[in-house]
Amino acid sequence: MPNPDRLTGLDSSFLHLERDSAHMHVAGCSVFEGPAPDYWELVDAIVSRLHLVPRYRQRLAFVPLEQGRPVWVDDPHFKAAYHVRHTALPRPGSDRELKRLAGRVFSQALDRSRPLWELWLVEGLADGRFALLSKTHHALVDGVSGVDIATVLFDTSRDPAPVAPPDHEWAPRPLPTGPQLLADALLERATVPAEIARGVRAVLRGPRQVADRVGTALVGLGAMAWAGLNTAPPSPFNVRIGPHRRFTWVNGDLNQFKAIKNALGGTVNDAVLTAVAGGLGSYMRLHGHDTDGVVLKAMVPVSVRADVERGALGNRVAAMWAPLPVGVTDPIQRMLMIRREMDGIKESGQAVGAQVLTELSGFAPPTIMAQAARLQARQRLFNVVVTNVPGPQFPLYIGGRELLRLYPMVPLAENTALGIAIMSYNGQLNFGLTADYDALPDAETLAEELRAAIEELAAAANAPEGEPVDGGEKVVEAAQPVPTAE
Repeated sequence: MPNPDRLTGLDSSFLHLERDSAHMHVAGCSVFEGPAPDYWELVDAIVSRLHLVPRYRQRLAFVPLEQGRPVWVDDPHFKAAYHVRHTALPRPGSDRELKRLAGRVFSQALDRSRPLWELWLVEGLADGRFALLSKTHHALVDGVSGVDIATVLFDTSRDPAPVAPPDHEWAPRPLPTGPQLLADALLERATVPAEIARGVRAVLRGPRQVADRVGTALVGLGAMAWAGLNTAPPSPFNVRIGPHRRFTWVNGDLNQFKAIKNALGGTVNDAVLTAVAGGLGSYMRLHGHDTDGVVLKAMVPVSVRADVERGALGNRVAAMWAPLPVGVTDPIQRMLMIRREMDGIKESGQAVGAQVLTELSGFAPPTIMAQAARLQARQRLFNVVVTNVPGPQFPLYIGGRELLRLYPMVPLAENTALGIAIMSYNGQLNFGLTADYDALPDAETLAEELRAAIEELAAAANAPEGEPVDGGEKVVEAAQPVPTAE
């Protein structure tokens, strides 16, 4: 049987993609109402719940001679105080100072000899607020499962019920030796294919179902191959990057985006891509780039995590290549174009093809996986990453203090100077922009152009931002449908 503590092929690929200039951790900036908790109070609260996420006490062990993917092992020297950091902002503690701090924290790679996460308590925000900066390596968690972990580590009410204590006190298991790791990897490689073969013989008893699955997978792989042959156009967002980051954000309203998609058709994600394309196009024209007829390509991660897998660590994601018609200045026409293209992409099975390749990668020798990951990083298959993660639609708390805003961060791959992560939370739809420090020194200008593109799209769709009502909820009047004729 395969070792459940061994990284999957996809999880391992995020280690291979990591460079001095490209850090593969996902992160977030969470802003809370104050006052900030005592540092040791926060550490104790996290320690009391670590038994719910045992991977957070584990680190990686690497197989000698690269003869197998790494495995998770208990860290015998685990200290929560190392992972939970404490700092404060200089006065006046504005969002500008918080963004600068987040950029510096997110620029630092995680230490692979320790559990791959950090949490920074940030005091000194204006209006009596505080913030938490979180970092977790992509090999440990993807965006969707990360949302579930947040609901475990945080509370869902100001006065939560006590967390059930662990069945027993945690004690680290002995570390495996190098020869043990090598022997286990070689034994697994020799025996697991036999289990796979038995599974294949079992499913062959249903030939029609097998034919349908094989046909769908082949169509998806063909769509992926075709998308890969059509490389992304040159752009100011595709340059050599360094290790330093800028981080900024744009606040959004989920009801407003729902009203946009109700008016124009399509999905909330189509509306998000339309706003992103509008902001990028305006930014490019502002810097003298010709956008006439230019369609950038966005890599859009898609969760393939089943409902029964929610809360499990590790990655269950595939990818689609989405068009960003930055040269189309009319927001309605831009959304109609994206809507048609996305419908075609979904029908083509690109995400299915990506999932098939992901599953096949689990059987590739680690050295081949490493080279494939590096090759993919060098190719210009996409211009930017745009990921939209559904978050909890109810308030979260820590120590009775409400989470006010949540801004996600997506890592940058080599030669990709911009990543845009979007997360919904309690009626909000907030955009986190991660940029290379040198390639995009005016990231705030890009954020302003994105903000303006959202407002322009909402006005065109007659979808104003929801107004607060009793209880703090937001409502939006139904927008009138817009004709979809060409």
